[in-house]
Amino acid sequence: MGQSNKSPESVSMHSIGLLVDELEQILFTSEPMRTLLMETSKLGLADYYIGAGCVAQTVWNYQLGLDLSYGISDYDVVYYNSSDLSVEAELQVFEKLKDSIGEGKVSLDVRNQARVHLWYREYFGYNISPYSSVEDAIDTWPTTATSVGVRLENEELKVYAPFGLDDLFEMIVRANKAQITEEIYKEKICKWRTKWPSLTVIPW
Repeated sequence: MGQSNKSPESVSMHSIGLLVDELEQILFTSEPMRTLLMETSKLGLADYYIGAGCVAQTVWNYQLGLDLSYGISDYDVVYYNSSDLSVEAELQVFEKLKDSIGEGKVSLDVRNQARVHLWYREYFGYNISPYSSVEDAIDTWPTTATSVGVRLENEELKVYAPFGLDDLFEMIVRANKAQITEEIYKEKICKWRTKWPSLTVIPW
């Protein structure tokens, strides 16, 4: 696989900091995101984030004046527990979060990133190495704008954004080539363009 267009080390932490307050304001304006941020913080997970498309798409919807839940198929919660790679343990976290939020209020996708390598080939057609942390997983997510994880720590928003937040707020879709294929990237572009046609897409 090729490398991403920008490396995490090249991102200015100052530029991220300037946008975190705005991101927090937007996410807390969204009822599903606000609820999810608060309820996940009560689960006692040692290492987790809410992230990927649900964060980026909430921001895009806010900027475009759309309903903040528009186009979001599910809300991703990722955590890391290498001591238990069972499907049952992952399902237990999912059920606990679903019960705390309330049936049907938020469509959840809860994944232990320590076990992604066990099923990745079945879904995407090729093997990947095991992730060493939840941040390691986020580093490989398909686009720079969606490689973002958020969570509450001491009632403050913590953000992990290895490529910064500029692409997210500028509505730029740029491939993170650390892991995905060109085919996967193009499929995402086609899907997102039907919902958010004003996105600026950087070709592979």
